[in-house]
Amino acid sequence: MNELIAVVDDEADILELVSVHLQKNRFRVREFLTAEDFYHFLHSEVPDLIILDLMLSDADGFEVCKFLRKSDRFAVTPVIMLTARVTETDRILGLELGADDYVTKPFSPGELVARVKAVLRRSGSPAEEAPRLDIEGILSLDFQKHEVCVQGRKVELTSTEFRILRLLASKRGWVFSRDKILDYLWGNDKTVVDRTVDVHIKHLREKLGAASGLIKNMRGVGYKVEA
Repeated sequence: MNELIAVVDDEADILELVSVHLQKNRFRVREFLTAEDFYHFLHSEVPDLIILDLMLSDADGFEVCKFLRKSDRFAVTPVIMLTARVTETDRILGLELGADDYVTKPFSPGELVARVKAVLRRSGSPAEEAPRLDIEGILSLDFQKHEVCVQGRKVELTSTEFRILRLLASKRGWVFSRDKILDYLWGNDKTVVDRTVDVHIKHLREKLGAASGLIKNMRGVGYKVEA
């Protein structure tokens, strides 16, 4: 079954434009002009990816994203923010709230579809050879279930946060530069700044709690996981 994409935007023409191009690429699409209708939809379905406008008529898109990331059902659902806001501050805030990508208006529908495909590829990438990784009895990663536990307690991470932790933990002691991490996350689709990595690492450490100290910052070089 083709992936289900939920598109939330209060501009009907943009909603139609995005929907048409996604459907041409064999995605299933549900359209929502308001956050209220979108919330109602979430009671019964979990989309594979959400395209979310930040300036809705009845809600702040940042608040909608915050709600998604705090929910067990949608914590790892990829979110692409779609907005006319172009400042770096807005982009960083969106990433801090857990967005997986950020597309500014006006945009190319073809580029947006490419971003959707790239985010879905990243979130659904195959597991490593070892299905599970345990670090010092504190932190465990289950690659098949896409789960992280700290001292036996499950921690909800976004798909981007999980991928960063997976990369760092896969080669303990190795230092990964910000550019290497960005290449791993976005590859040729990379349109973000180095500070993006710092934002995700900050969030990751906050969520890991007792295991946060495993992520080391090598000043001027990058990050690593080391006991």
